[in-house]
Amino acid sequence: MKSYKDELNLKNLPNHVAIIMDGNGRWAKQRGEERTFGHKNAIRAVRDAINACNEIGIPYLTLYTFSSENWSRPASEVSSLMSLLSETLLLEAENIYTKGLRLHVIGEIEKLPTLVRDQLETMMELTKNSTNGNLILALSYGSQKEILSAVQAISEKVKSGDLQSSEITQAVFEQHLYTREFPAVDLLIRTSGEVRISNFLLWQIAYAELQFLDIYWPDFDREAFFKCILDYQCKERRYGKISEQLESEK
Repeated sequence: MKSYKDELNLKNLPNHVAIIMDGNGRWAKQRGEERTFGHKNAIRAVRDAINACNEIGIPYLTLYTFSSENWSRPASEVSSLMSLLSETLLLEAENIYTKGLRLHVIGEIEKLPTLVRDQLETMMELTKNSTNGNLILALSYGSQKEILSAVQAISEKVKSGDLQSSEITQAVFEQHLYTREFPAVDLLIRTSGEVRISNFLLWQIAYAELQFLDIYWPDFDREAFFKCILDYQCKERRYGKISEQLESEK
């Protein structure tokens, strides 16, 4: 069967794709199951997204894995999510390593359970020299908190005299974000039919293409990913300019 992958222009790929993996609970509810059933069945979709991204050579993939707001969910669900995260890290560690992917984590990692934190640190150390792509997990992450932390850090430098206010540029600000090592997001995908950003990479998606899919995350697969990339390639990214300007710059 023909794949959307066959239609892709591999010379016009996004450099950084970010995904809001939404709809696990509703997917489970449709099937008369508990919300945790949806989270467990979402692992295949995660694997498909990682593999598809790696397959066509997109160097950065960020997955919104657990938001800072998710801590307010019922304690039983949070506990199940942390246990599932731990299990998944153990299962996927070899896959990530053998694909040559480097693992990164952004967010308030200190809030995570010790076991999960230790596993993440081990995997990051294990893959620190990998050069075949970057897998970024947003865990205990909230973009407003990230931006506020950057402002506070810069303010302290100005207060101490290490930085002048006139020296605060976009580049300086970005060096104080969790994502300082990564390029801006080119394509943001959200599943579940919801059309909102949910406090995710607010600064980094300033010029990203946004795609909102009317499927729940456990139903996301390689073909859905490739279709998103194909749709991305049909867009003209103007960055505030007009089409004629872009044409003259080619």
